[in-house]
Amino acid sequence: MPDPVLSSRPLHESLRYLNWLYNPFQGLDAASVYDLLSTNSPTAKGLYLNLGYWRDAKDLDAASDALAMLVGERAGMKPGDHVLDVGFGFGDQDILWAQTLQPAHIVGLNITASQVAVARQRVTESGLDDRIDLRHGSATDVPLEANSVDKVIALECAFHFHTREQFFREAWRVLRPGGRLVTADIIPMPATSTSGDRLKQRLSWGLVAGKFAIPPENAYTRPTYHSKLAMTGFGEIHIESIREQVYAPMHQFLI
Repeated sequence: MPDPVLSSRPLHESLRYLNWLYNPFQGLDAASVYDLLSTNSPTAKGLYLNLGYWRDAKDLDAASDALAMLVGERAGMKPGDHVLDVGFGFGDQDILWAQTLQPAHIVGLNITASQVAVARQRVTESGLDDRIDLRHGSATDVPLEANSVDKVIALECAFHFHTREQFFREAWRVLRPGGRLVTADIIPMPATSTSGDRLKQRLSWGLVAGKFAIPPENAYTRPTYHSKLAMTGFGEIHIESIREQVYAPMHQFLI
């Protein structure tokens, strides 16, 4: 199967990519990973780098939009809302939300400067500069006042944060009373009963965590995820797996 990520890379960039992908001793921080991936998204139209939500989608662009809309709708995003979007990538979801769910204002934070520059240009080209403010910054040190936003969104990025728990605290701080935090996240599977399967799970998670800069402090399953949110102060917590609508249909599409 061809690798679309490499289709438009100069040779030296392809070699750096292959070294990162296949060299077990080559690890990068999150910003460097996304600098390396650059704008070589496997989507045909947008620049999404998420895995998508495939319940009704037939291609990766539609699946990526569907995941963004699932998160936005689960947040109850609506006209008049002030939204904080952390780890916004190239801004695809912010443009989509502004055009469909129409919040009053979106502030985005992203630690990868190259993505911020591209995303800002795309927002300008979409005529949305007055409603979307994308900044270079960290989700664990949010430069916003307390009680200043209605929704906090983290779409397939919170696993990178050092730590996710510190991000939860910052989200709690900046949210207004009654506000909502929604994440589409990636966490380890629950432990299985057999030692062989447990070893396979640890090796699989270790490989993903090493390549995609996931701190070991973020390696916990759903019950711990729930308890960390609760200890931060969040109530009415709902966590569900969307695994069956992600991995298998995405792999089938790529094949």
